[in-house]
Amino acid sequence: DYKGQKLAEQIFQGIILVSAIIGFIYGYIIEQFEWTVYIVMAGFALSCLLTLPPWPMYRRNPLKWLPVQESGAEEKKSADRKPKRYSKN
Repeated sequence: DYKGQKLAEQIFQGIILVSAIIGFIYGYIIEQFEWTVYIVMAGFALSCLLTLPPWPMYRRNPLKWLPVQESGAEEKKSADRKPKRYSKN
């Protein structure tokens, strides 16, 4: 559902942003860019774990689909229609 997609996107972006800030600060303090990359990658892995599987919290507002129509009704409707004629200009 759309609300679940929005929630997943917000969680994903929030975790990435927080891990990037923490990673940058920690890497700056210890003067190791390598740790910045590790922390951002860990944040990415965590966000993927929380947002990619179809968890029930993302499926609270299911979409309502139209009921299935029988194929015989479609054939009658298409047979009742007159073919369109196009004039050549």
